[in-house]
Amino acid sequence: MISRMRLAALVFALTFVAACAGPTATAPSATPLVTPTVSATSAASSSPTATQATTAALACTAPATALVELTEGPYYKANPPQNAVLRTTGVAGTPLTLTGYVVSKSCQPIANAKLDFWQADGNGSYDNSGYTLRGWQLTDASGAYRLETVIPGLYPGRTEHIHFKVTVNGQTYTSQLFFPGISQNASDSIYSAQMLVKLNTSTSPVTGTFTFVVNVA
Repeated sequence: MISRMRLAALVFALTFVAACAGPTATAPSATPLVTPTVSATSAASSSPTATQATTAALACTAPATALVELTEGPYYKANPPQNAVLRTTGVAGTPLTLTGYVVSKSCQPIANAKLDFWQADGNGSYDNSGYTLRGWQLTDASGAYRLETVIPGLYPGRTEHIHFKVTVNGQTYTSQLFFPGISQNASDSIYSAQMLVKLNTSTSPVTGTFTFVVNVA
């Protein structure tokens, strides 16, 4: 039989262990995960059209100076095809992809502006019997255009240039684009530094950009 002294010692030991263990631990409650949301405004601002329009605005500082109108020249042909890819197999010249926007003087992109291009090939020759290197296109919803062509060649009295007409709200502006670093620019009586294409010759095809600023608010 367990003596009263040993029983008392055993009860004391059990009580001491329970006290040291403390209260029963409770598992922490799970914290719900919060999924970030994108607002409608943020989503819209990241859309391709919004991005393009923003790019156009960044390339233009209001109030912008309208393009310089220059002579049409003797080689324009009416009723060219609607065509943004003027570069075809066998056409002489360094391939060029020209992109940009048509904008107002307040730097607002203009959709459905008509751009009509015509030019000489890389040898300085125009197609006056057909429509090679001639064609028109409309700007997209963000005012953007894209022209696939070649860098035109020189011919007597003229530096390298691309003719164009841009029509907005029934008003047509006629001018020419020029290329940087061409020595004949200085002796060309029609040349305008304001109409210089920004050119990147490290790409293939060569790429260029130009923003057409038309004389509308």
